[in-house]
Amino acid sequence: MGRKAKRGLVIENLEILEATAEGKCMGKFNEKVVFVNGGVPGDVADVTVVRDRRRFYEAKPTKFHTLSDKRAEPICEHFGVCGGCKWQNMQYKHQLFYKQKQVSDNLNRIGKVALPPIQDIVPAEETSFYRNKLEYTFSNKRWLTEEEINTGEEFERNALGFHIPGRFDKVLNVNQCYLQSDVSNRILQGVRAFALENKLSFFDLRDQHGLLRNLMIRTSVRGDLMVIVFFHSDDMSEITLVMDYLKANFPEITSLQYGINQKRNDTPEGVDIVLYHGIDHIMEEMEGLLFKVGPKSFYQTNSKQAYTLYKITRDFAELTGNELVYDLYTGTGTIANFVAKNAKQVIGVEYVPEAIEDAKINSINNKMDNTRFYAGDMKDVLNEAFIAENGTPDVVITDPPRAGMHQNVVDMILRIAAPTVVYVSCNPATQARDLQLLDAKYKVTKVQPVDMFPHTQHVENVVQLKLK
Repeated sequence: MGRKAKRGLVIENLEILEATAEGKCMGKFNEKVVFVNGGVPGDVADVTVVRDRRRFYEAKPTKFHTLSDKRAEPICEHFGVCGGCKWQNMQYKHQLFYKQKQVSDNLNRIGKVALPPIQDIVPAEETSFYRNKLEYTFSNKRWLTEEEINTGEEFERNALGFHIPGRFDKVLNVNQCYLQSDVSNRILQGVRAFALENKLSFFDLRDQHGLLRNLMIRTSVRGDLMVIVFFHSDDMSEITLVMDYLKANFPEITSLQYGINQKRNDTPEGVDIVLYHGIDHIMEEMEGLLFKVGPKSFYQTNSKQAYTLYKITRDFAELTGNELVYDLYTGTGTIANFVAKNAKQVIGVEYVPEAIEDAKINSINNKMDNTRFYAGDMKDVLNEAFIAENGTPDVVITDPPRAGMHQNVVDMILRIAAPTVVYVSCNPATQARDLQLLDAKYKVTKVQPVDMFPHTQHVENVVQLKLK
């Protein structure tokens, strides 16, 4: 049942049917899909439409009539405002069910290729404090709640936290985040209090001015701790003030660095990172192997579950010690070095030059003399000349970004025709698209989902393909 209301269409007694890949849940009204934030499958609620699209509505719940037995009590005070843990109100076993379903639906509906039975998703060992990297944003435009706005009072507008979904210039002031260890929260709270006490300016994301811009915190299983402060202003007296505060008050920091970012975006690319105290990297450890992680290096953000993911990848590669392996999108060479002891030679390719330098150092540190690494855009590097120089691989491992592989890369993999391809993906939808293209020469022989990010909709998936 629906009725018109002042703020839009009100749909009464909407049954929430599914959890979706976007982290929302969905129901149906008059044969039209309704996406709802904050619902759980099994809920029955009145919802108000906030966007009316041609094929679907977006709505927010206003009154719950029935609460699902799949619900859980969120542990975070910021749940429902922060967009980071959209499924924290759902029991973990049901999160796993919908992640598994997401993989199955994408591979069947988008990939449309013959599939073996999909293995049960591997759950995460820890469902909180599992991230090794968080990036916070300073802003002079704190997100105000409706209650605060309605009081008409003046509130502190400086904030340090996460962007509000859909509002690039508004930041939620985070008190405590349950994604990273306690030291991360202490640094967050300490830096914010110090900046307010010393009247340091927080960044204005619209007008692009202010001192403090971003705060990155990285940890490792070895206990290393990297903190990087990104400033917009180049006032060295104020930069020194902040960095001295961190150095003096957080002796746990093993790598204290800063960068001055005056670009229009927050990415660290093109920003010089300056070492202020300690060493310029942290070290991760996996199966006795050491991995250097620099300020711009990619490393899986769930260290413990990354080990599980890489073991599956290595198993799917079915190495005997005689294979030439290509590791595409190698990052800091984590997978390349992880499988190298089981292969004859591993060739890694990655876009970020700094990551490739770390990959080379990782091989040296781990006494791997059978790896080679190349920096460059994958679609340009992986060509006939590259194959002629390095040899035709027996196994191709590919772990692309969320956008999946460029058409040129897919075409080259088809031309190479390696007997085995292992495709690691953080986005089953783009993976399914690529599998459909690879179906011209390959068949899918194994599928293994892995949960890397509890309380979110994200899921990793490893697929083994064999040459037909």
